[in-house]
Amino acid sequence: MGILKSAADLVYTIRFLKLLVTKFEDTGAYKAGIIDADGNKIKSFSMDTMENRDAYRSHYTAFHRLVFNLKKLMAKAPGGSSVVARYGAALALIKEHGELSDENLQKIHEETGIDIMDVLLENSRWYVLEDGNLGQGMYRMRNDSMTDQCHEVVRKDDKVRVVENNLCYDVLGIPVYEGVHMRTGHRVLFTANEIAK
Repeated sequence: MGILKSAADLVYTIRFLKLLVTKFEDTGAYKAGIIDADGNKIKSFSMDTMENRDAYRSHYTAFHRLVFNLKKLMAKAPGGSSVVARYGAALALIKEHGELSDENLQKIHEETGIDIMDVLLENSRWYVLEDGNLGQGMYRMRNDSMTDQCHEVVRKDDKVRVVENNLCYDVLGIPVYEGVHMRTGHRVLFTANEIAK
């Protein structure tokens, strides 16, 4: 039985992803004056009024702090400041490790309000074969990324070897492929528009 099977887990997954892709300026914590535009807690925020205490309890819980801190950490990693660009890969990892159905992934996609075309600005099919796999060979990464377990940074122009049967799965109609990062030997997940010859 997968980790994310229950309805409560799906709700928290949706809340997590929705907050992860929301700008700090659009959060309740920012509007209440608890955090600044970079997600840092404002030291001068006072709990002296009932309104401020209620806002703090509603918009700056342990869950909110976890997501805010994760967003700040992601912004420091290569490619991490563009959360939308990595949204498809994040959903793919959730699907792989959490065993979410396509129906639940569609719910997550709809709830977060991200247009799938923002995730993939172009649907590059140059290297895709008739069976849906990528042609075998050596490719280079178009942007910085991470290996599948976030162990190593994959730099722009790093080489990735693609072997046969490289199509991992389909997330909301977007094929996700795997290859081997040549510098580290770790597995990398990517979409067709993230690689070039």
